Amino acid sequence: MDYLDALESEAIYIMREAKKKFRKIGMLWSIGKDSTTMIGLARKAFYGRVPFPVIYIDTGKHFKEMYEFRDKCVDEWSLNLIVSKNMKADEERIGPEDKIACCDLRKTQALKETIKEHKFEALFLGIRRDEHGVRAKERVFSPRNQDFRWDYKNQAPELWDQYKTNASQSQHLRVHPILSFTELDVWRYIKRENLPVNPLYFAGARQKGKRYRSLGCETCTGPTESNAETVDEIIEEIKSTKTAERSGRAQDKEEADAMQKLRALGYM
Repeated sequence: MDYLDALESEAIYIMREAKKKFRKIGMLWSIGKDSTTMIGLARKAFYGRVPFPVIYIDTGKHFKEMYEFRDKCVDEWSLNLIVSKNMKADEERIGPEDKIACCDLRKTQALKETIKEHKFEALFLGIRRDEHGVRAKERVFSPRNQDFRWDYKNQAPELWDQYKTNASQSQHLRVHPILSFTELDVWRYIKRENLPVNPLYFAGARQKGKRYRSLGCETCTGPTESNAETVDEIIEEIKSTKTAERSGRAQDKEEADAMQKLRALGYM
């Protein structure tokens, strides 16, 4: 078993444990490389199908390529898609210049409404520890209280693959199957499994000599310098780059604790 097999095995084990534990469970799908990899893992874990809904948080501000990629994958993989949308930010005229409020309304509040409507007990999320210092504090099974708040200072230890999967009635759990993956691991797994890739990840999709490494709203996501036009070229680029993966994401350029504030409020 090589290291990709080990990461895959761990993710599948986590998914099966969570599916067995929770009757109402869903998977957040951002249309990005990580959550699409998670769908690929789920199809392996459950013999070619995804036996729970996938939830797309539509901010109304995404790239058209993201919507096109979403619809193509839903059709090809027969996914049960839930589109979650909260347009209160538009009604209150809150835009990307107020990044924390905008993300909270368009993403976190939309997710709250979806959890309440569908009575989800747990959600799969495709976050990784190496993405951001705040996400490095996460556990595989991570509880949120009824207000969606994350108490990152009070988390159960996870030793020797022993996970705390119990939650009170006022909580829901977030389950992170690919927490141990790195960005490079994800791309190597995509190559090995021949998973579909959003064209925005490749150089030249929108601008010559630039590509997107992390996808979000078009209003606050920028490309990075790159000539990588294939998965192999992306892998080679990541091996040597010193540019942060989320350098193009506006919320990561706010004050040092901006992401921690968003995560504490329930941000993905």
